Amino acid sequence: MTISPGHFILRTAGVFILVVLVMISFASFVPENFPEKAQVRIPKESSLSEVSSILARNNIITSPFLFTATIALLHGQRSVVAGDYLFSEPQNLWKVARRLARGSHGFEPVKITIPEGSTVQDIAWILLKKIPDFNAPYFVQIAHNFEGYLFPDTYLFYPNQTPTEVFKKLRDTFDTKFEKLSFDIQLLRRSPREVVIMASLLEKEAATSDDRAIIAGILWKRLDEGMLLQVDAPLVQITGDRNVSIEDTKIDSPYNTYKYKGLPKGPIANPGLDSLKAAVHPLKTPYYYYLSDPKGKVHYATTHAGHVVNKEKYLR
Repeated sequence: MTISPGHFILRTAGVFILVVLVMISFASFVPENFPEKAQVRIPKESSLSEVSSILARNNIITSPFLFTATIALLHGQRSVVAGDYLFSEPQNLWKVARRLARGSHGFEPVKITIPEGSTVQDIAWILLKKIPDFNAPYFVQIAHNFEGYLFPDTYLFYPNQTPTEVFKKLRDTFDTKFEKLSFDIQLLRRSPREVVIMASLLEKEAATSDDRAIIAGILWKRLDEGMLLQVDAPLVQITGDRNVSIEDTKIDSPYNTYKYKGLPKGPIANPGLDSLKAAVHPLKTPYYYYLSDPKGKVHYATTHAGHVVNKEKYLR
């Protein structure tokens, strides 16, 4: 009996359709032991065979062969998108294959606000409170040399985001914001590092833009005239006590501006854009001294005698 070409084609097509239907039938099943809220990591440059083995070991799929065939059928020979995947509920093979091919990781972003003036330690604690599995110690390890250069802002981070990724985001944001001030920094004739250190002091010393600009003018002027800055904020960071004592001013530290002339060794916190702008655009005044009363209002004086009067009037 001779089989005509047309009959052969129909028969082949029928077999193909049957295979596809069988695949669809099997791929529609959800594994009975599918784990709840499973997180699975797919390493970069994994082959389809490696990916299917990982999914099978984690009971996400039951048939590595069917998974590989499904990916090939739906997306050609392209592999899947690497990364961490969250399976908050059981899913069949079709959905799993589609998600991995598209890179739908399944994590909802978390809104995290880093306040102006936060230190690296503060940021690590904030992230840990919002993302329970966040590796805070490692974040501190890679970020501690970049105090002052992590931009405080509101971010959207995923629960599976690594400390390195978070650090890079904060650093990149700082660079983007700071770059816009580069021309003004040149006009100021201060180094970028000096500006960041000054901004970190202003962040802790005053709450308003006007006060920060005035204090910036005072501190830059005291620097130029070889005077001690005598700023409380670095000592507060050292002791953890907002009430700076006479004994505190004797602490031997490169951050103690009562003991050593010049700016502190480095930034004491991560300043916001307002403080950075104030450092770059100081306001010239006749003042040389300032203090904040218990309500946060700043009082200025042109002479040390006037400063003493303000202390008696507002701090006693």
